[in-house]
Amino acid sequence: MSALVLALAAGAVVGLALGALGGGGSVLAVPALIYLLGFSPVGATTASLVIVTLTSVTALVAHARDGHVRWRTGLLFAAAGIGPAMLGGALADRIPAAVLTAAFAVVAGLAAVRMLRSRHAAESRTPVRPGRAAAAGAGLGAVTGVLGVGGGFLAVPALVGVLGMRMRDAVGTSLLVITVNSLAALSMRAGTAGSLDWAVVGPFVAAAVLGAWDGKRLSAKVSGRTLQRVFAMVLLAVAGLMLIDALL
Repeated sequence: MSALVLALAAGAVVGLALGALGGGGSVLAVPALIYLLGFSPVGATTASLVIVTLTSVTALVAHARDGHVRWRTGLLFAAAGIGPAMLGGALADRIPAAVLTAAFAVVAGLAAVRMLRSRHAAESRTPVRPGRAAAAGAGLGAVTGVLGVGGGFLAVPALVGVLGMRMRDAVGTSLLVITVNSLAALSMRAGTAGSLDWAVVGPFVAAAVLGAWDGKRLSAKVSGRTLQRVFAMVLLAVAGLMLIDALL
């Protein structure tokens, strides 16, 4: 199968996940770029940031039009995590890759279990305390900095479980958090973007953007509780695969 077809297929899946679930883009994009398209780990991470940033912006606009983005909370959440994410990134260089992968899997699994056990998908808007949002954002930033991911797959459980946000608002707000985090991370890798294979990255981005719109339409047709459970099951699957990879 040609690289172009693989890039289009992988991009569509990444976009669908981001548009419908508000996260999971980097978790899906990086393995696809490495194992399907032959990118190096460094190149895959940089390319993933480009893909996830552009796709998240597209999906964010769609969700914002429907009023499902909590701008103040999202910006506070994202801003609070930038510093801890940088510190976590510095710490990550001293941790063995297998340990990082296992830690990633454990955190993802715990987040999934929390969402599956939650009996509310908060269908009404609840007030969010700025201090609590900042603390949650800082904690998420530290975790994502150490584990080297954009954080969308963890932001949704945090926004729902910690801040009591309804699922559809959490999906939209998570896209804002992903955009800010990805732009911050991408700014540190601007020098490596020019070496990317844009003949592959370009079609990947295009398919992801189109997939994000389809994901947005899917999220409008499915209940918040169902989305929450689907997201949790995706997290469990990712956690299981990564834990196996770390142990082998």
